[in-house]
Amino acid sequence: MASPLAEPPPSRMTVLISGGGTNLQALINACSSGLLPNTSIARVVSNRKGAFGLKRAEKAGIPTSYHNLLAYKRRFTDAKHATSKPEDVGDAADTAARTAYDADLATLVLADKPDLVVCAGWMHIFTNSFLNPLSAAKSPVLNIHPALSGEFDGANAIARAYAAFQEGRIKHTGIMIHYVVRDVDRGEPIVVREVEMGKREALEDLEGRIHVVEHELIVKGVGIALARLWEGRERDKDEVETTTQDGSRQSRENIDCGESKPNTPEICGHNTTL
Repeated sequence: MASPLAEPPPSRMTVLISGGGTNLQALINACSSGLLPNTSIARVVSNRKGAFGLKRAEKAGIPTSYHNLLAYKRRFTDAKHATSKPEDVGDAADTAARTAYDADLATLVLADKPDLVVCAGWMHIFTNSFLNPLSAAKSPVLNIHPALSGEFDGANAIARAYAAFQEGRIKHTGIMIHYVVRDVDRGEPIVVREVEMGKREALEDLEGRIHVVEHELIVKGVGIALARLWEGRERDKDEVETTTQDGSRQSRENIDCGESKPNTPEICGHNTTL
């Protein structure tokens, strides 16, 4: 069994953004201060050319890339117009564009060999053409969502939670860092924090308080995810070494019994709530 790591090995993450990059800045600060020890940001990718987060990355000396979905939509719409009836163009072109876009995004991200991918205000829903290559490379994808698990999935979560509170349907909201799966904001939570709400509080004030907590929680979530990642790799390494050391004995047993014993994967589930 793998022993706990005294110090995490050097870790690389890619950060995906769409806007101002305040959560990105929290990660940049955590890497430089040692709050995320032995961790660096390999690249920042934005799907919006004017995202201020790109300037934050450039100031910190981090490579950046702009990956534009609209260019894919134009390309595939033009191609479909040439081969299909006009009424069949829209949905088919959009699906083809998103599939190709996500496949190229996966190629771009994996070229840097990141240990982890963090969505820090990334306003794009992934298809399996992105998620499957990242899963195969064993590079987990994380997201920050300004709501509690199972509540207000998708866009405008803070505003929807605020309206629900004003109507008396909820008593508080929250923030979670979670693993990304195909279903939007439905991946396993890594860390969750409740945020209290007040009847006389303006929506803008609630948004401001939530963003402050986000900056702390995204760093904590990344730290937990990296610790789990390296513990899993150490465990896998120990299992491989044990198999190698006992290989000759196991081979003889398999010959004697006429069959081999299947491997039983170790399955772990974690949920940290603050």
